[in-house]
Amino acid sequence: MTETLITTKDGGATVVTLNKTDRANALGPELVEALLDAVAAASTDGTRLLVLKGEGKSFCSGFDLSDLAEVTDGDLVNRLIRIETLLQAVYHAPMPTVALAHGRVFGAGADLFCACSSRIAAPGTSFRMPGLGFGIVLGTRRLKVRVGEDQARRIQNSGLTFKAEEALDLGFATGVIDQDGWDGEIEAARAAAHTLTPTATADLFRVTVTDTRDADMADIARTASVPGLKDRITAYREAALKAAGKK
Repeated sequence: MTETLITTKDGGATVVTLNKTDRANALGPELVEALLDAVAAASTDGTRLLVLKGEGKSFCSGFDLSDLAEVTDGDLVNRLIRIETLLQAVYHAPMPTVALAHGRVFGAGADLFCACSSRIAAPGTSFRMPGLGFGIVLGTRRLKVRVGEDQARRIQNSGLTFKAEEALDLGFATGVIDQDGWDGEIEAARAAAHTLTPTATADLFRVTVTDTRDADMADIARTASVPGLKDRITAYREAALKAAGKK
């Protein structure tokens, strides 16, 4: 059986590779729980740098809807709450976090990228955050921190797709680097992560990252629990497929 995650540790860096390649690393329950375990372990095992990347054609293609026909509204709400729990764990991690993204990075995958303190995209990577298109508020405050209020509203209101270069201009990405340069980026980030003691690093992130966890969780619970979530997602998907000429 293929591992959902591939985790390697070297010199204080923990590299976590999403490995659900048959679903373009979409965030289903198994992958979300594995990521939560990996982030929790990194927060207590001496990790000085946490790196997230994806195997296959994409970093993370978003919320896994492969079993949408079989699940209930309640199932979907619970899954979204666990995704928000994961995003909060990454955003409030006590060490630097690096996302290395490529391919199509949509929805919750873009939120996972956004939650990291350093965000590197390969040239040609595309991002999209359509959650409000089916009525859920997920990651919007974190997006506002990265790009500002006006751009956060523009991105969320239009559901636009933007490329790595625009992501860099917006502040959504912190760098655009070819994948063959990623090992060097990890090495540089690992060296920088050892500048301060672990306690000082944790304190730095604690005092510079605004804690909106309760409000963020309340928003996803409130908006996702409105009856008809499954129908809204289904309608959104059908409209998107029709617009793309696939139906």
